[in-house]
Amino acid sequence: MKRLLLLALLGAAPLTAQDTTARSGRGGAQRTPGRAGGPSPFRGTMDSTRARQLYVPRDFDDLRGCGAQCDTQIKAKRRTDSIYAAKAATGVFEFQKIKYKSRPDGLEVPAYLFAPVNKSGPKHAALVWVHGGVHGDWNADLYPFLVEAVKRGYVVVTPDYRGSTGYGDEWYRRIDYGGKEVDDVLSAVDYLATLPYVDRNRLGIMGWSHGGFITSHILFRNDNPFKAGAAIVPVTNLVFRLSDHGPGYARDYAPEEGIHGMPWEVGCGEKRDRDCIDVYLERSPVFHAENLKVPMLVHVATNDCDVFFREDQQMVYTLRALKPNLAETKIYKDPPPGRAGCGHTFSRRVNPETLEREDSPEQIDSWNRTWAFFQRNLKP
Repeated sequence: MKRLLLLALLGAAPLTAQDTTARSGRGGAQRTPGRAGGPSPFRGTMDSTRARQLYVPRDFDDLRGCGAQCDTQIKAKRRTDSIYAAKAATGVFEFQKIKYKSRPDGLEVPAYLFAPVNKSGPKHAALVWVHGGVHGDWNADLYPFLVEAVKRGYVVVTPDYRGSTGYGDEWYRRIDYGGKEVDDVLSAVDYLATLPYVDRNRLGIMGWSHGGFITSHILFRNDNPFKAGAAIVPVTNLVFRLSDHGPGYARDYAPEEGIHGMPWEVGCGEKRDRDCIDVYLERSPVFHAENLKVPMLVHVATNDCDVFFREDQQMVYTLRALKPNLAETKIYKDPPPGRAGCGHTFSRRVNPETLEREDSPEQIDSWNRTWAFFQRNLKP
């Protein structure tokens, strides 16, 4: 019954702005291998230009790397490291670059660790903060909010999971969209467990965009170790997203070693023995929302031009229907955009030169709600 309701919601969710803060899976029919949406043979004249534009490879050898941008990304990463080292020297927080092993394959994941300078007294609550961008990294864009977190008493770990930028082409091409990258982030709790000043019973997770996607995945898993999590403007549905963003977007993901194809194909997964639609549904968190067992905060924007509202509303309305007592959701109606443009960065408005907040009423409201949410659930 829950799955039928979920499919109905995803197909017919209304475009209305609501706020459920005051109120305290997967779907899809099985497909026969070899008949996963396969079209009839084309018998007309092929437009070679259009065919080239629409072509999406499925072999890992065709997966794009960072190419000429690798050196630029490495330099940007060094700059980020130097910024945080300089800020730490002023006594704002303790900072170090760390590595820990990912659970599925022992891969070493680089990350940043931030902690209050004064760690005397009770153990601290901790946040795993997940960067967005897929091929992005933890940088200084969220610096003022990070400072706020540490001042509130949180220890913060920010993983640069496989596929992140700043570590060269090999790390870039290890991208595993909705796969082992999720385990990379989840494995950060193993490192936190080694810190004597962290309370393992008060762990939270949050992320924006692709970071919200990974956050959602973890919150919907049976082995979720977090007491609460926040997903802001999260990616939610890869089947929908790839069709919405087109072949140029799909080329960066379909050839990955864990995917190997588009949703309508067969022969996907690491062993290339699965119906591709199953792989995409498995990697789309909205289809697992019924597994949520801890409080979750979700904020989205109607003028988002990256994770379009037509995608994000699927998560919002699904959570409202299935988990009204656990999910706190708010839809911001056309908030002032961030410097990157449109509502996707409405709550990440930071001056890149001064690293100070550039507040709008919506940004202030979103962050006030976010900190209050974690205050209630983690008690830092």
